[in-house]
Amino acid sequence: MNLLYKSTRSADTRVTASQAILKGLAGDGGLFVPERIPVLDVSLETLKDMSYQETAYEVMKLFLTDFTEQELKSCIQKAYDVKFDTEEIAPIKEADGVHYLELFHGATIAFKDMALSILPHLLTVSAKKNHAEHEIVILTATSGDTGKAALAGFADVPGTRIIVFYPKDGVSPIQEKQMVTQKGANTFVVGIRGNFDDAQNGVKKMFNDRELAAQMDAAGFQFSSANSINIGRLVPQVVYYVYACAKLLKSGALAAGQELNVTVPTGNFGNILAAYYAKNMGVPIGKLICASNDNKVLFDFFETGVYDRNRPFILTSSPSMDILISSNLERLIYRIAGEDASRNRALMEALAGTGTYEISGEMKAQLADFAGGYATEQEVAEEIRRMYEKTGYVLDTHTAVASCVCRKYRETSRDGRCMLVASTASPFKFTRSVMNAIDPKYDAMTDFELADELSRIAGVKVPKAIEEIRTAPVLHDTVVEKDGMQDVVKKILGI
Repeated sequence: MNLLYKSTRSADTRVTASQAILKGLAGDGGLFVPERIPVLDVSLETLKDMSYQETAYEVMKLFLTDFTEQELKSCIQKAYDVKFDTEEIAPIKEADGVHYLELFHGATIAFKDMALSILPHLLTVSAKKNHAEHEIVILTATSGDTGKAALAGFADVPGTRIIVFYPKDGVSPIQEKQMVTQKGANTFVVGIRGNFDDAQNGVKKMFNDRELAAQMDAAGFQFSSANSINIGRLVPQVVYYVYACAKLLKSGALAAGQELNVTVPTGNFGNILAAYYAKNMGVPIGKLICASNDNKVLFDFFETGVYDRNRPFILTSSPSMDILISSNLERLIYRIAGEDASRNRALMEALAGTGTYEISGEMKAQLADFAGGYATEQEVAEEIRRMYEKTGYVLDTHTAVASCVCRKYRETSRDGRCMLVASTASPFKFTRSVMNAIDPKYDAMTDFELADELSRIAGVKVPKAIEEIRTAPVLHDTVVEKDGMQDVVKKILGI
């Protein structure tokens, strides 16, 4: 049966999966969600012997029902290939009694590769399916990792251009170097003087600007998104939670009939939402533990039922989580609001207007599957050092947030279920913060000297993604004020 997608803000919008991927954001400003979450039609017992690529097909065919088997399998094979430095694509490592799902073995050494390796292929197929004649302009805001992964995915893809905005002083030096050295005639990187929320708001504003849309249309362009607001980003993320459960069952770490708890370092809420979708597909996931850093807007929401972005924005050592407006939370709010688009729209309008909203007690009761936790900057550094000294396993700063929250949850809840932590980035992406946490003596080294030292102490080869940018020239140096984003887009497109 064909699965259609609807907007979280309108009761009458219905589109196919390919149309939702192509549009990125609904015309009313809402996010596309499936009319229903499909149930897995293959058992974990069968899935445990499947490759990542085979698992991806079994999951994605249920969501992307207007793609043919050949189209979908072609997209999957092109995405999950030698770009990944491990055959398993998403290996699981055990350390200190916790299972770490390593999602950083792709081209840009962050979990965004898991979805952004396939999104360009899904998007180009979607364009052909819908007879799109315009050139697709991917417009994206990044807090560090999405930008590079999207740039790498879309570089020189015919019929596309990609423009990435990032906070000039809000990403790590390695993250910035990865972006500004990106090759590709169709790639554009712009720093803004502001934070990630400013960049994301600017992008959303352009998506919803009808006058700009008319100018784009006349010039032969149309916008789409590579952010996790695009359902083509979210669906591939569901895959790795299904895959992880199956592999833990195969290894014996998870017994048949047992539930698995999942801890996810969370900023924009897409990654943990994918785990929630997997749970609703029938995967035996128990608690979904939402781990925040010092920008703990989500922790406070799960504690109180009040979402309030009116607070200081804190720059931390886990910059991909430095977010006060978690866009993907809207998909969950819509679901717990009984899929009432007008009710959800009112809450989102309140967030845009006053910066806050409060859900009802009835809605809050539906969040029982979730638990919130946060780790301070000091706790993150201590967790990196603790894990290294105890096990020799080196965490990046974002994974350390989740690891710390996971440990605190286990101690306070006495919940003894098998625990999976989503390990979202390689420690080589945040070498200074990681190495300083292990020992402050390393601070005198350069970023690339730190990468070599990290390789030595962890016994892990320096990733290709780091080697490539050691001497790469800067190709993108544009920086604008946050209110100059639309002007720079027009300049890039010549309109």
